[in-house]
Amino acid sequence: MHPNALLELATDLLHQVLQFQSPADRVVSDFFRTHRALGSRERHTLAETTYSVLRERLLFQHLAQSGKGEMARRLVLLAWQGNEGFLRAALSEPEQRWLAQVQAVDRSALAARLRHNLPEWLSVPLEAALGDEFWPLVDSLNQGAPLDLRVNTFKAKREEVQAALQAGGIDAQPTPYSPWGLRVQGKPALNKVDAFTRGDLEVQDEGSQLLALLTDAKRGEMVADFCAGAGGKTLALGASMRNTGRLYAFDTSGHRLAALKPRLARSGLSNVYPIQIAHERDDRIKRLSGKIDRVLVDAPCSGLGTLRRNPDMKWRQTPETVASLQNQQAAILASAARLLKPGGRLVYATCSLLDGENEDVARAFTESHGRDFKVLPAAEALGKAHVAAAESLVRGDFLRLWPHRHATDGFFAAVWERT
Repeated sequence: MHPNALLELATDLLHQVLQFQSPADRVVSDFFRTHRALGSRERHTLAETTYSVLRERLLFQHLAQSGKGEMARRLVLLAWQGNEGFLRAALSEPEQRWLAQVQAVDRSALAARLRHNLPEWLSVPLEAALGDEFWPLVDSLNQGAPLDLRVNTFKAKREEVQAALQAGGIDAQPTPYSPWGLRVQGKPALNKVDAFTRGDLEVQDEGSQLLALLTDAKRGEMVADFCAGAGGKTLALGASMRNTGRLYAFDTSGHRLAALKPRLARSGLSNVYPIQIAHERDDRIKRLSGKIDRVLVDAPCSGLGTLRRNPDMKWRQTPETVASLQNQQAAILASAARLLKPGGRLVYATCSLLDGENEDVARAFTESHGRDFKVLPAAEALGKAHVAAAESLVRGDFLRLWPHRHATDGFFAAVWERT
């Protein structure tokens, strides 16, 4: 493709993404579907340039003010993730001079907000919570996330899958905490890997695997994944149950549950029952009240723990949306708790970095349900699930994962036992 044409496509794509009408990954996927002639290298350049802008939007907007022409084009030039020579071939001489001048700016001398590239409503509580660790977190959020895989222990062993991947030229190393995980650098074509197509492994962040390990589903139990989504944790729970008992996958989105079906078929599990519900008080939920052994509530949240993968979330979320999510989280957790039988385990989890969606929700539940539910320290639960270095994964009684500390997405989880 001619350099000018690729630069124009990058500008068009970024303009669409910056409308923030839909998640960036969906906009990028739709854009590629309408431009099917693009090669893999061109797609990589377009996607990575777009995500680079999203990660450092405040900085690039500041630097772009000195240029001329369309703002989206200037942002693309500053964030370009393709071949530099290819880019220069598309630029006029004035553009080349401007780009060289801007790239020479000492960014370490700029204001903090231009270096951390976070909205103030997010940077302030994170810096207050992390202190000296705030900037390491910022650095980690601006790096791409590794590819984590979960071995389907119902069908295979981690060592066997690792060896099979290595034989296929894919370097996979055991994850440091999850006994089910393998970590791969880069983005191999897993759909062409035999271990993937036969269901021996699934893509799943190590932090997400730890949520399933916390739930500790056993053979023959009745278990509910209350906000199942596309079913990554559902499949992990089903494997833990050795394909026995009954595992309900509840979600309000039929579209998300439909995405579970091909993964479920690959997994070899037959104990999973996907059920679309209207809301957390659905009659199909009420009929199971007091009958369930384990409930995992991976609640709808801001998703701010996934900024390495979804940097647009920090621009699409607001304090108002986070506040409304907290009310929803509390309502879902209270409804899910009614499913538990005495002695049953309840896990509340989010992929958020904010105390308001995490500790605050968990403590409020404990205060209002302390007569019927006692907190189970996460370190104790993780240790019994054979998770390595469990003490390093917790803050107080709760699981707290940070990208800069644990190389996972940001996750929180609280665990209770019904008395």
